Amino acid sequence: MTHAQEERTPLAWLYHWERTRPDAIHLTQPFGGGKVVDYTWRTLMDQVRRMAAHLQSLNLPPKSQIALLGKNSAHWMMADWAIWMAGHVSVPLYPTLNAETVRYILEHSESRVLFVGKLDDWPMMKPGVPATLPVIRLPLSPQTEGEHWDDIIARTPPLQGNPDRALDELATIVYTSGSTGQPKGVMQSFRSFHVCGTKMRDVVPAREDDRMLSYLPLAHVAERVVVENNSTYYGFRVFFAESLETFVEDLRRARPTIFFSVPRLWTKFQLGVNAKLPPHKQKILFRIPLLGRRIKRKILEQLGLDQVRIALTGAAPLPPPTIAWYRNLGLELLEGYGMTENMAYSHFSRPNAARVGYVGHANPGVECRIDPETGEVLIKSPGQMMGYYKEPQKTAECYTPDGFFKTGDMGEIDEQGRLRITGRVKELFKTSKGKYVAPVPIENRLGAHPKVEVVCVGGANQPATFALILLSEETRKRVAADPAERAAISTELETLMDEVNRSLDPHEQLAFAVVVKEPWTIDNGFLTPTMKIRRNAIEKHYEPKVEAWFSSGQRVIWES
Repeated sequence: MTHAQEERTPLAWLYHWERTRPDAIHLTQPFGGGKVVDYTWRTLMDQVRRMAAHLQSLNLPPKSQIALLGKNSAHWMMADWAIWMAGHVSVPLYPTLNAETVRYILEHSESRVLFVGKLDDWPMMKPGVPATLPVIRLPLSPQTEGEHWDDIIARTPPLQGNPDRALDELATIVYTSGSTGQPKGVMQSFRSFHVCGTKMRDVVPAREDDRMLSYLPLAHVAERVVVENNSTYYGFRVFFAESLETFVEDLRRARPTIFFSVPRLWTKFQLGVNAKLPPHKQKILFRIPLLGRRIKRKILEQLGLDQVRIALTGAAPLPPPTIAWYRNLGLELLEGYGMTENMAYSHFSRPNAARVGYVGHANPGVECRIDPETGEVLIKSPGQMMGYYKEPQKTAECYTPDGFFKTGDMGEIDEQGRLRITGRVKELFKTSKGKYVAPVPIENRLGAHPKVEVVCVGGANQPATFALILLSEETRKRVAADPAERAAISTELETLMDEVNRSLDPHEQLAFAVVVKEPWTIDNGFLTPTMKIRRNAIEKHYEPKVEAWFSSGQRVIWES
């Protein structure tokens, strides 16, 4: 590949595929009721060009912000590209935000137009959209005000030529999903997309004949880079999921060769298999040479993952036993690490060089060091942001004097240069004994249990630490059907606590575990859109009960 090719923006690659592979299918979108539509490079680029021409006809100020609110779809990507082609800046919003946050982002970003796509609860979000903001409805959008994509496409001639953007121009403002405070607008240039599209070639060697399923939020930089951007640079095919109910069917349709997921879903897949084939039976059957291989293959086929050659996980730590389970099936999960501020371009595990519990080596061009005083991970990445929108002081505060970004994560680097994340600097808390506790490693050990879905460890200013535990969906169903199951699960959790406590310093050891009643979801605010726990929200919700739990003297408490 020549230097000129290396310097291409995502737009330049779109024109490349439009010219060289016009009839190749790039996007496959289910519309419900069994209807599935394939979009070739020719057909999708025709729509992108028409929408770009329409946006230009609105005579907005150059490089205006245009917002994009919707679940993943073929037209979400087309809208993103049309915004760029028209000379503007895209502002993606998570499709699970409340009205207050929607309004804040739209007003803070000074968005001039809003694309509304597929959504689960538009009535909840709509009050956050200013009445004067023009709306364009994507296919699959809810019924609402504004013009429909199809109507605009039908009447608008396609934009001619191949308008491109400079690599150092602002491409997008991505608002962090953050677990505390108002989201910050991270400004990313086209160069960051270019860095992710080219420098990852040696780490994740994608090909034109690869397939991916897009279902994690495209408003998050990881999905946008791994799926949308990589498919733009490498030309591979992208399938979209229709709904949670059809997810397995969508996965089987795609038969992805590259699959990216977050720890919560990898765990759910495993728990689903365990519900049908209990772990003790797996151990016996997997040891039988020919039969074991067939069963492992069958499990991957049922999950729709039998064609996967690159399996990726990120956004939060994945318990080592879960990684080991997938590797035993023949799927080497490669962990990645990054953040919105560096376009998720930081660290990645290499095939055959991964170490369980570590997020891998620094990506090409990335420098990493650990602050000797605080243990904080400091990163200098070629995918680094241009800054926080309208927040020059916050931008300055997050860098060291020599230009390293303060990640807020704590970590350590092994002798081979692989990074391990040990917690968040701000998540450290002191018990009343006056010593610091890092909750994440404890949560990872507890979360490795097959009946545990997610954990939050607390204990700030308390006599000891304790764990809030959400049981797996299958286990919750069993307990609901037969309350006698509680005693057996309580015994398992006591044993688990004993095992974990033996590995902890005295001031870290758990006094009790609480089995929570209410599931933690994105909708109720206990999880971020990437399914990480919102620690502050969880602690605030359960705080009124903590004193009574300590007073009860019980080791396993079932929330009433």
